[in-house]
Amino acid sequence: MIVKFINIILIVFAVFMGIKQGWAMISAKQEMVDMFSKWELTQIGLLVLGGLTVFSAFLILFPQTFVYGNVIMASTILLIIGFHLHDTDWKGVLTELPFFLLNMVIIFLKYPLPLKTQ
Repeated sequence: MIVKFINIILIVFAVFMGIKQGWAMISAKQEMVDMFSKWELTQIGLLVLGGLTVFSAFLILFPQTFVYGNVIMASTILLIIGFHLHDTDWKGVLTELPFFLLNMVIIFLKYPLPLKTQ
């Protein structure tokens, strides 16, 4: 029971962060533009990556698409980690790594709410 409660908290946190960071990319917040422009990602690329992040956050909420949403979100985070590694920016890698691992833990713990069967 306590594991399910912890998993629910982790899912809510991951969805919140996905929507928050995705929306920051979509709305082209200056910090996001600065970070991604050093990797030559255009405004359109930032918009697509932000939209994908928000989309994956919503997919996590539904049991049928739970794993897909986590995998997509983890993939976007892994892409950002790869960009940081390319620049040998270890601080950036260590900043993103917990969020990547969060999606892996959430997948391992499975969807916490009971599934409706018909």
